[in-house]
Amino acid sequence: MRTLTCKIPEKLAAQLDALARTERRSKSAVVREALENRLKAQRQRGQVTAYDLAKHLCGSIKGGPSDLATNPKYMEGFGA
Repeated sequence: MRTLTCKIPEKLAAQLDALARTERRSKSAVVREALENRLKAQRQRGQVTAYDLAKHLCGSIKGGPSDLATNPKYMEGFGA
């Protein structure tokens, strides 16, 4: 796990301390969860591209035609 250091206002620090104490969790765990939730909400608002969803597949197929996206002969029989 990586370490991140940031400065926060005193009021926010006090709120974080109180929440961590109430939930009996570390401040790091509370901040991690908040950051994960924020990033998840951003993705759910549609800010994820098709590439983001399929980038793990890029380059995973071997032996297919190298000009699949640009050669019109592969589109014969599709559409109207």
